[in-house]
Amino acid sequence: MGSSRVKPLAFWGGCAAVTAGVLLHLPMFWMARHIGWRLADMPMDAGMVSGMGLILLGVAMTAYGLLPDRPLAGAATNLRMSPIEDAPLTPAHWRLMIVLTIALIVDVMKPASLGFVVPGMRAEYGLAKAAVAWLPFAALLGTFVGSLIWGVLADIYGRRATILLSSILFVGTSICGAMPSFAWNIGMCFMMGAAAGGLLPVAYALLAETMPSRHRGWALVIVGGLGAAGGHLAASALSALLQPLFGWRIMWFLNLPTGLLLIAMSGLLPESAKFLMSRGRFDEAMVVLASFGSILRPAGPDPAASAPAAGTGLVLNSVILSVVGLTWSGINFGLLLWLPADLVARGYSIGLTSKLLAQSAAIALPMVFLAALLYSRWSSKGALAAMIGVSAAGALGLILLDLPGFSDIGPVIPITLLIFGSTGLLAVLMPYSSELFPLRVRGRANGLIAGSTKFGGLIAQGASLLAIAPSIAGAEWFLVAALTLSVGLITLFGEETRGRDLRTLDAQIPMAAE
Repeated sequence: MGSSRVKPLAFWGGCAAVTAGVLLHLPMFWMARHIGWRLADMPMDAGMVSGMGLILLGVAMTAYGLLPDRPLAGAATNLRMSPIEDAPLTPAHWRLMIVLTIALIVDVMKPASLGFVVPGMRAEYGLAKAAVAWLPFAALLGTFVGSLIWGVLADIYGRRATILLSSILFVGTSICGAMPSFAWNIGMCFMMGAAAGGLLPVAYALLAETMPSRHRGWALVIVGGLGAAGGHLAASALSALLQPLFGWRIMWFLNLPTGLLLIAMSGLLPESAKFLMSRGRFDEAMVVLASFGSILRPAGPDPAASAPAAGTGLVLNSVILSVVGLTWSGINFGLLLWLPADLVARGYSIGLTSKLLAQSAAIALPMVFLAALLYSRWSSKGALAAMIGVSAAGALGLILLDLPGFSDIGPVIPITLLIFGSTGLLAVLMPYSSELFPLRVRGRANGLIAGSTKFGGLIAQGASLLAIAPSIAGAEWFLVAALTLSVGLITLFGEETRGRDLRTLDAQIPMAAE
């Protein structure tokens, strides 16, 4: 049996093994329904132990099944496909946008759920506020590590393979919902974070390398914005709907159906044609390009590809975007994670808090289209600076709530501004990064920027672990200052990428036999 048949069998067999391993954990969870879904300090049964073994085996099988084959001898062609930059939008483009939007909703939903499980987890395990910070710390450490590792893997093994590997890890880490000890939750939360961190930069790289130049800007922002806002909306809405019925653990078990959904859509997820070309897999690249409406023509020099390269300040761009990413992570994995507990402390129930945040996310969701319009029609760096400014307004609004005369306004408006601004910031940041770095390092660069969007959260949660975290008001003032610095860096040193042809940025990709 050849490798071309063994690898698909390994992939699907691995998916089945991981799914079976997760299902073996469900009886333990279901038996706890009469005691408020509490599993703390209960011994693991044989099914759970066997399930863990199946998950490890399944992940290894899946990883092998996703390894790329070597290019076949004589695979090169004496024809050239017209570059994707010149292609009109086709149904294949729209399918890819829909699939990646769903993938990003699932991806963002995982870390966004942390703020909603912490109150219930803290009560069940009897944890102090400082001790429970280990959970988001482990998750953020996982997302940071995953962003860096998956970014490198995407440049070596391909965009599609790394997205699918992240998806199967989503499925496997859903057993976090059945862990009887807090230590096990920490370990599984690290793995869950690694899977979530790995998907984000790769999805943006794939979309940037597939969309035509004149459509790439708005498409990247809409997909990223809907993914981010949809992830927050899904996390808060599902928490409000399911936690009163099944407790906090149900939020982790949602990884099973959502991860399987991504795997089920794998047939709609193509590999990047540009990546395939750069690896000499010409026949496969031609098939992908043809599905996106490209045209065959005789091989020859590509004037656009030989044009002077743009974006030569790779180090400066990396530093600037890393600062912006760090600031965003302080909002998303610091302030927004602390907000549910802060609102509960102000007298709101967890159900009302979840509903409040869900309403804010729903209000902010349509504003993603404004970010896309600004990015594609006005200015890419201007849109990024504007989203940072809206985030600063939201943080400042939360500060004003504690001042006399402003407390009656309520938290909906500032939280909506904060969620809209941070959602738009992330929606613009990763597309902007994808248009700044050339093909050969795009996965790694996106991984670095995506990693920076987690590192600020590591600092915030590390401060909580050491019991030196600032008050929520202090965090808000710090973020306003950091957001102001970010606006200045983008305004002074940011490059304009609107309408950029990636052929002027990427090294020329050979399409004919040497």
